Amino acid sequence: MQKKVAVYIRVSTTGQNEAGQREAITAWLKNHGHDILMVTWHVERYTGTTTTRPALDQLQAAIFRGEHEMVVTWRLDRLSRKQRDGINLLANWCDAGVRVVSISQQLDLSGATGRLIAGVLFAVAEMELETMRERQRVGIEAAKQRGVYQGRVPGTTKAKPTRAAELRDRGLTQEEIATALGVSRTTVNRYLRKVG
Repeated sequence: MQKKVAVYIRVSTTGQNEAGQREAITAWLKNHGHDILMVTWHVERYTGTTTTRPALDQLQAAIFRGEHEMVVTWRLDRLSRKQRDGINLLANWCDAGVRVVSISQQLDLSGATGRLIAGVLFAVAEMELETMRERQRVGIEAAKQRGVYQGRVPGTTKAKPTRAAELRDRGLTQEEIATALGVSRTTVNRYLRKVG
């Protein structure tokens, strides 16, 4: 069995899409002589604060079956926003003989130096996440004190739950429904439970 290159793309908010990451990674692969037809793409819309994600689970299973020799991602924080999770993920992949490349950070994590730098970058990603949450919390608190913060209106949704059910009835997977509606898979599950 010929081993393939795997690409992992993650976006976490409804305002994001994977087109920018996909375009940059495709260009990198072509420039480095990889056959695009031999690439397996793992794309998902999910938070990076957990390692329990459908596409990541599929990728890891393929790695441990020996199907991939290299994983390409746009940035390391696409793999994880938590330092410990990211380091453990990379260590497991490197132990399985997989080369990990972050194209925007120009890192090849196949050696000890690359793994050391990866540890630092995962720490920075976790710090950025905590800083963003802190700013959001401070902003909400200031808005509450000024009396202008309303919070999310109860019962509102980003998309119509009935639309999620329509797409399910057409045979789309929950991941495909999430992409179509611009929401997470967790939200799709909630919508489908709501409409039955």
